[in-house]
Amino acid sequence: MATVGVAIVGGGIAGLAAAYELQRRGVSVQVLEAAARVGGVISSDRFDGWVVDGGPDSMLVQKPAAVALCRDLGLGDRLIHTLPPRTAYVMRAGQLHPLVEGSFLGFPLTAAGLIRSPIFSAAGKMRMALEPFMPRRSGDEDESIGAFVRRRFGKEAVDYLAEPLLAGIHAGDVERLSIRALFPRLVDAEHHAGSVLRAFRALRSRPSSNGAFVSLPGGTGELIDTLATALDGTICLDVRVNALHRIGMLRIETSRGPIDARAVILAVPAYVAGSLLRGFDTTLAAFCDAVPYASTATVALGFRREHVAHPLAGTGFVVPRVERRGLLAATWISSKWPGRAPDGHVLLRGFLGGGRDPHRLDDSDHMLIDTTRHELGALLGISAEPLFVRVYRFTKQSPQYEVGHLERVAQIEQRLVAIPGVFVTGSGFRAIGIPDCVADARATAAIAAGYVSSASH
Repeated sequence: MATVGVAIVGGGIAGLAAAYELQRRGVSVQVLEAAARVGGVISSDRFDGWVVDGGPDSMLVQKPAAVALCRDLGLGDRLIHTLPPRTAYVMRAGQLHPLVEGSFLGFPLTAAGLIRSPIFSAAGKMRMALEPFMPRRSGDEDESIGAFVRRRFGKEAVDYLAEPLLAGIHAGDVERLSIRALFPRLVDAEHHAGSVLRAFRALRSRPSSNGAFVSLPGGTGELIDTLATALDGTICLDVRVNALHRIGMLRIETSRGPIDARAVILAVPAYVAGSLLRGFDTTLAAFCDAVPYASTATVALGFRREHVAHPLAGTGFVVPRVERRGLLAATWISSKWPGRAPDGHVLLRGFLGGGRDPHRLDDSDHMLIDTTRHELGALLGISAEPLFVRVYRFTKQSPQYEVGHLERVAQIEQRLVAIPGVFVTGSGFRAIGIPDCVADARATAAIAAGYVSSASH
């Protein structure tokens, strides 16, 4: 029977980052991945001069953990920045309108920027301008993104900023997602300055000339490939974990036989962690099961440049729910990143599903492609068939940090204390996005390494 210092269940970015940190600390580690490849939602297809990311295509610079990992892996010199102009658009009444420069999370920080914004009506602008005069909220109970933004900025700001942008990047419902879990800086701004706009105006921070995001020439999948190479010999693919229990050490029952480990890190969706923890603590399992997940799809299409009339000057656009469209958003990938399409071609991605459209993934691939082509064709003036189409489905892969999420995670962490040697990491608990997943995974791995060291003495 195999014995290992730490077994990691799940080979997404969190599981791989945890394994890398453990390996760096000299702890024996094994990654158990049920799929035929590692990376989870991160994947990049490369063919005929195209580089197509199925899931996330970027890493936020402001949160440095992912960039630091790239540098540790020798990828620092390969990091690339987004192409200018970095304008993002919001659909209103079927037309695309740019977010004004100098915005924070889409909210114009200056009076001039607010006045110039084509996204809002005169009444909407007047209500948003009153934000510094709105009373700060008493009490510290959680609330939804929609409730927070409506209270401070008004309904139009919810419909055309908070819903498509703040909730949209998490594929969730603006009236259910937690402001405290996902955008704590907004809560802190109100608490400390009495106004979101006043707080961020005071920072007077200029956006970086290189933009807020980085990627790699081979897509974000290049990070996964490099991690997998660095972890050669520690990753087991096509291995399903069926149960976890304690027989002296922690025993993992897998489709290829049992494995004993001094510690186990569950780097899997919360509902999978719940199923494995049920034998230890049914209440803990119920807390994990209670983290909701949304399903999304990405449709990637390639065209010759002359067949797309729109100038594509920017990164793409988001679609508010009130527009009643099939798409959540679209990215003009070849305008966002260098080297993603052959010369004279464009690469586009459409996003569908999520918390506001939960049944979209019941559609066939053909229907998802038709919806994407129809909406992009009309908006961008596309006059030809795509050169290729790829559909990527992510079923129950987008955790929804709904109101009360932080309290639920605190309860999960409290109950895990009673199961020495078992740890959780990944996007279902404390981290959404590549940088946060990397940071949380490496921190969790450091704790697991300390546990293994103390247990062996």
